[in-house]
Amino acid sequence: MSAELTQALQKVLQPVLGDVVIVDLQRLTGGASRTTWAFIAQDGEQRRPLILRTGARDDIHASMELEAKVQQRAAAAGAPVPHIVTADNSPAAVGNPYLICDAIGGETIVRRIFRGLDDAGRSRLLGQCAAALAAIHRADPEGIGLTAPDELAGWRRRLDEIGDTTATFEWTFRRLADERPDPSPMRLVHGDFRMGNLIVDESGLAAVLDWELTHIGEIYEDLAWFCIRAWRFGAPESQGAGGLGSVETFLQAYEDASGTELDRSAFRWWLTVATLRWGVICRHQAERHLSGEAPSVELAAIGRRVSETEWDLLDLLSGKGPR
Repeated sequence: MSAELTQALQKVLQPVLGDVVIVDLQRLTGGASRTTWAFIAQDGEQRRPLILRTGARDDIHASMELEAKVQQRAAAAGAPVPHIVTADNSPAAVGNPYLICDAIGGETIVRRIFRGLDDAGRSRLLGQCAAALAAIHRADPEGIGLTAPDELAGWRRRLDEIGDTTATFEWTFRRLADERPDPSPMRLVHGDFRMGNLIVDESGLAAVLDWELTHIGEIYEDLAWFCIRAWRFGAPESQGAGGLGSVETFLQAYEDASGTELDRSAFRWWLTVATLRWGVICRHQAERHLSGEAPSVELAAIGRRVSETEWDLLDLLSGKGPR
């Protein structure tokens, strides 16, 4: 497989980079919906580290070409993203649609990132995350094929497809439907902006990764998703924004970077949606294990977090929640 992929990559990159030689091809761990490879494109003494991402087309994730276009739009707006080299929705060249971008040095494993941060480093990274989101939301979403799904209806449908629910989930869906705030302007959103999808180096935020859930939506969706318990990775509730600082500090940093005044009530509604979303995802992952589709201790463990999510939902619906 590696030899065949090496030859395919040389053909793919020839029109873009010239007659490069592909060396050090290695598959990376991680990635639920995409397969990721690292390699070097070598031209004489020049070595260019690159990343290949591949994945079959489906109805949930953005196509590779769309993902590339969105990253280019985000980069033009000032967001830190990997430079796109080439992308193609056709599976002909490497066996699946693909995207190739420049590799960026740094760390993605959150617990390692946290170990390397003091209080000042956490504060700096939190501000950089807010500024990156502000840049993403400034990007032009027009004319590239993005959709604008109804998030609440989408997660209702996903839960119904599982054929199982909980009283807390049902009550939350009803409360959210009854208390839905007036819509805010639609923007380009990342869709999965969280710790774990960021590269962090000694200067802080180096790049925002994993754009396969990008779409058009409200800015609160991205802001809230960053602040659910799962992405704090054990940090205290007082550091509710990605385990880096308080939610209010994060929202204020976003307001400063974007020039936008946020509605705290709308944010809280979206934080409840985000928490419910994570709960449905946990239940879905458990079902993959329980049904025999993908027997996995990891999936089973994620399924056990449904009750944790229910607790968080009850807190949010009663007026409590992360700070």
